Amino acid sequence: MTNKKDNLLDWLRDAHAMEQQAEKMLQGQASRLEHYPDLKLRIEQHIQETKGQIQLLENCLDRLGSKPSIFKDMAGKLTAFGQAVSGMTVSDEVVKGAMSGYVFENMEIAAYTVLIAAAKTIGDQETQRTCEQILPQEEAMADWIKAHLPELTEAFLNRSASSDLEAKR
Repeated sequence: MTNKKDNLLDWLRDAHAMEQQAEKMLQGQASRLEHYPDLKLRIEQHIQETKGQIQLLENCLDRLGSKPSIFKDMAGKLTAFGQAVSGMTVSDEVVKGAMSGYVFENMEIAAYTVLIAAAKTIGDQETQRTCEQILPQEEAMADWIKAHLPELTEAFLNRSASSDLEAKR
């Protein structure tokens, strides 16, 4: 049987790995974007938020006498690398990248919702506050992507219909 704190710690380590994956995925995406400046700017902003989130999660783990999982962090980074490589092979990378970013943000929203409930259940107010600080950043990014998917799609389609413009990135 696993106690509640052990579950919370495991989920915090999962969140840390998830944010490591997000950072690598976002950095790769931003580095390849050439023709979508608004998307690139928002991704770069979220990279900075993600770096802060990683530090906040490390602070929680440290305060609770634990540390990130090297294995989970490495797996997350490897997954991000695979996503970057697969994205480079498709002609509509910017659209598929935005779609996968939206899905990933919603996974993060779910993870922080679970962490808030777990921290509240065991009475860890500091972890609860930390996750309540991170959650709106993830929600804002998901909302931004969703709101901009139509114009991004239109821009991609218009660029791809022109023989003079590159649309992929």
